[in-house]
Amino acid sequence: MPRDLAGTDRPMAQTVSDLMPALQSDLARLVAIPSISSPGYPEPRQPLLDAYELTVDLLRDAGVQNLGALELPDTAPVITGEIPAPEGAPTVLLYSHYDVVPAGDEALWSSPPFVADERDGAIFGRGTADSKSNVIAHVGALRAWEGKPPVGIKVVIEGQEEVGGGALTTYPPAHPEAFRCDAMVIGDMGSVRPGVPTLTVALRGMAMATIEVTTLAGAKHSGQFGGAAPDALIVVLQALATLHDANGDVAVDGLRREAWAGESYSEDEFRELAEVRAGLPLQGTGDLGSRVWSGPAITVTGIDVPPVDGALNAVSPYARAKINLRVHPEQDAAEAQAALVRHLEAVRPFGIALEVQAGETGNGFAARTSGPAYEAARAAMQAAWGSAPVSAAGGGSIPLVNALQAAASEAEVLLVGTTDGYANIHAPDERVLLDELEKAIVAEAEFFGRFAAR
Repeated sequence: MPRDLAGTDRPMAQTVSDLMPALQSDLARLVAIPSISSPGYPEPRQPLLDAYELTVDLLRDAGVQNLGALELPDTAPVITGEIPAPEGAPTVLLYSHYDVVPAGDEALWSSPPFVADERDGAIFGRGTADSKSNVIAHVGALRAWEGKPPVGIKVVIEGQEEVGGGALTTYPPAHPEAFRCDAMVIGDMGSVRPGVPTLTVALRGMAMATIEVTTLAGAKHSGQFGGAAPDALIVVLQALATLHDANGDVAVDGLRREAWAGESYSEDEFRELAEVRAGLPLQGTGDLGSRVWSGPAITVTGIDVPPVDGALNAVSPYARAKINLRVHPEQDAAEAQAALVRHLEAVRPFGIALEVQAGETGNGFAARTSGPAYEAARAAMQAAWGSAPVSAAGGGSIPLVNALQAAASEAEVLLVGTTDGYANIHAPDERVLLDELEKAIVAEAEFFGRFAAR
């Protein structure tokens, strides 16, 4: 039996250790399913359904009751389920996702991406870290309590997270009763570095914009017309160059940036993780956390230009670029997007106005960290890792977090997980460290007991 807070029965760490061989096997079964999500589900349908069905089986085996599926438009089945709360106990919602991104060039992998390969204290394979090991962490924490945790449980595990969540992102606020809880454990994050328990307390938002310009009816000979005929490509490049100052800091008025007070990467760690070429400086100034977590970032994610191979000596009549803006966790993404649009509309290279189109937006997230769930989580992580957790942030986004928070506005949101900063998510040789996985399971199981005793 798992330990209770009075210290009776077996220690939770030993209980989880005994469960690890079976949990590793379950993770290998999940990784073997190429559950790649894509916009406009149902294609590819069957692998997603296979991952859905296996996840349901694992949850059922862990004691989850009333398992069902939300079948929403253009969205893979969303797994729902519950374990009723004991009298007077709080309810915890567990979230993760069973879909993955494509493997990419398989020649860059050291082992087949959809075969869970154990080596060097880790399991390698697509989805091991993002986020099938987090699904297993939820399963393991429930098994540690033999399916009868001291808190109520609600489960929401989706299959479209990697492509934005589809219709699920608007569903929870319209159906709040199904998501009502006292705390959420969002299993899609992890440690800032191996061995350092981490609570992710903020996520940046996102906004997109596209600029384009047409200057000529068609391409014109650069010898005859270059120097006076307006070059559309040069116009776009001039506009893009105004988005940053000479140091590489974002130069758009109205975008929020603050110093980051929590844990962050060292510059050497960041260089290693980003694979920055030796001898090159990093972009921007100020603390690293504010550059990647609590401040804006602008990236040109695509540009339509004539290719170098086969290029003609001609003035370009048309050019277009797509811009990705990452937004301070507490700034409204639409407000930030409007600031970017104003900037681009005001820029008139050589007197030529750009056509600016605002794209999709997604708000960031900033957690309330002073409640009983955070107190219990800190104690649980201390017990699992043997050291106090740090606070970090994420530069990306989890589309469903804000929707879940809107449905259960009083719930505390814990962004935690099994991964770490070196896990190669979305890259070749993605991996999860077995030690991090085990400790994450211990922490989640401990959290159930400590939160119940709040």
